[in-house]
Formats: sequence, structure tokens, C-alpha cells
Amino acid sequence: MSLGTVAVTGAAGTIGSVVREVLRGEAGRLILLDRLPLQPEAENEVTHTVDLRDGAAVESALAGADRVLHLGGVADEAPMADLLEANVLGTHHVLEAARRTGIERVVLAGSNRVTGFYATGHLTGPQEPVRPDGLYGVSKAAVEALGRLYADKFGLSVVCLRIGSFEAVPTEPRHLATWLSPRDAVGYFRAALAAPPALRFVIAYAVSANSRRFWELPDPSELAYAPVDNAERHAADIPGADLPVDPAVPQGGAYALPEFTLKHLRP
Repeated sequence: MSLGTVAVTGAAGTIGSVVREVLRGEAGRLILLDRLPLQPEAENEVTHTVDLRDGAAVESALAGADRVLHLGGVADEAPMADLLEANVLGTHHVLEAARRTGIERVVLAGSNRVTGFYATGHLTGPQEPVRPDGLYGVSKAAVEALGRLYADKFGLSVVCLRIGSFEAVPTEPRHLATWLSPRDAVGYFRAALAAPPALRFVIAYAVSANSRRFWELPDPSELAYAPVDNAERHAADIPGADLPVDPAVPQGGAYALPEFTLKHLRP
């Protein structure tokens, strides 16, 4: 199916830059938003310098979009106030713009870190209660809740993708479970944008087909993409890959340590 006009927030980011290159060849028009200035690189690209905290500016930039891929926001642990503004309020502005302008589909960039306190020995699915491993995970749980609200209350079609460790190649032992290759990331985003309009609300883990993964792959009846890459192919190049993993250790690894969050709290 044609993707029509697709808007991408956070288009200057690591993931946004990769997705932009692919979508410009598949969308009729690409609307790119970021707080950093961007320049059009193709005839079908339109760029906007927008702060997601400005609801009116977000709505103006998204005018005419058929679908939105929302990647913008703070991408790691930070003070709670910053996460609330960038991630929660920013997502609210995107969803509200979609409601007001009649956008067909919103794809939200969630995070695996909403469930980082489940044990590595537990295969975790999206139907289980959230167990965030930090303040960032809390903000992404709120993003999912906003998506559910707008789907249930206003009839928006929303897909939340819990993104794994997006890296060119896996570089540490945890990545052997959590890696999301650029190729698979594009596949998941494309499938989420193109899913049938009748799909109302879905949460899915976006992770490559890693032999050691501890998250369920998406139900193909909800999200028609099967990942093709496997971090195991890189295991020989990763120090410590052959060491046993305690199945009781949190999936979030170092992100679940108190020290990771304490530095962002008031002394």
C-alpha cells in the first residue's frame, strides 16, 4: 500500500536519519520535524524546526500528514522534569495534533526499558504489567498510556514499538538479547505505518531475531514483520559473550542499577 504523506519527528536523530533515507523513496511526501535545523535532501521532503513542547507548532507542522512516526524526545535517563516535558508532553502534542487534523496512524517510539526489571530468564510479552528500570522507562510507559487513551477515547490508530538496542552491530553481551539492527528497525517501522486501518492499538517489541532474546516477537496478525538479523552472528567479536548469564538478573542490565538513576535525582 502507498504510505501517502508520512511525518517523522526526531528526524535528525540516530534512528530518524536511517528511517528518513528509506521512507523518502516510499512515501509520496515526507514531513521531517526536529528541534535541530534540517535541510530537504529530496524533492518530496519538507522540513520543520519544531520544539515538541510547542503544541501549536507541532500541529502546524503535521498538517497534511496521513501517518506519523514519532521518534522525538529525550532518549535516555534524565531528570524527571525533562522527561515529562520532552517525552510525555511532546507525545501528547503529537497525538492531539493527530486527533485534530485527522491523521490515520500514529507510530510511537516506545522502549524495552518499560519492562527492564523482568528477569533475563523470563520471556516477556507486551501484555504483562510494566516494570520500568528507570525514569526514562517511566516516561515511555506514560507514552504508551497516552497512545492507549487516544485509541480508546478518540479512535486513533496507534502502534507502540518497544525499541531494542539500535546499533549498527551488537557490541556488548546484553546486545546479544536486545539488538535491533537498522534493517530490522526499518522493517518494523514500515510495517507499523502500513498496518491495516482497522488496527486500533498494538504494543510490540521491535527486536531482531536474536537467539538469546527475552522479549516476544510481534503477533504477525497484528504487525506483519518478521525480523531477519540475529546478534548471535556477531557473538565471536563481543568480549564476554561466552560467559553464563544469571537468569535472575534484570533485563535492563546496568540501566536497572540504582546508580544509573540516582545521578539524575536531587541530592
